[in-house]
Amino acid sequence: MTLVIGNKNYSSWSLRPWLLLRQLGLSFDELRLPLDTAEFDERIKALSPSGRVPVLQHAGRVIWDSLAIIEYVNDVLAPGRAWPQEAGSRAQARCYAAEMHSGFFALRNEMPMNIRARRRVQPSADCLADIARIQALWTDARSAHAADGPWLFGEFCAADAMFAPVVLRLRTYGVALSPPLAAYCDTLIGCAPMQAWIAAALQETEILSADEAGEER
Repeated sequence: MTLVIGNKNYSSWSLRPWLLLRQLGLSFDELRLPLDTAEFDERIKALSPSGRVPVLQHAGRVIWDSLAIIEYVNDVLAPGRAWPQEAGSRAQARCYAAEMHSGFFALRNEMPMNIRARRRVQPSADCLADIARIQALWTDARSAHAADGPWLFGEFCAADAMFAPVVLRLRTYGVALSPPLAAYCDTLIGCAPMQAWIAAALQETEILSADEAGEER
């Protein structure tokens, strides 16, 4: 099994399935293609029908798109383990993941994932609305599941993987959080797979100018 990813410093969509696979203890090979390079352009079409990362290769199958990979993990690689066991929580976690997958464009554009950086930006009203919505989602989940564990729905699930790049963005751009939400972010950043991803990102040397938004702080 091979997961094709982009730069760990910048590629938020690559992080999501990578974190899920690692957190569930699944073994896989990793093929990293630096984004916006001749190497990426030369190799990606042979690996991914969409021409984008991430893409999972397993048992002769090719699965592209982060959310599709997550569902494949839940169906085939770790049956039933990617989502909460209780039906209501599972449905809600899928809503969280779907909303992250299809929304929050202002946040993505104005606060690109950049693990190495510490930046200041002046967020637009749309970006502030995205941040407020994310905080509301996290607050609802943590309020309902605080007794079940430190993750959004108590135990780690795919919803946490989907929001992992947001946690890193909020840290990069110094967004203030309430103590419960800061504790959740600490849980996610502190887990062993995330620490490994961050350490690798810090060793990368490629620079994508489009993702170096804001002033250094």
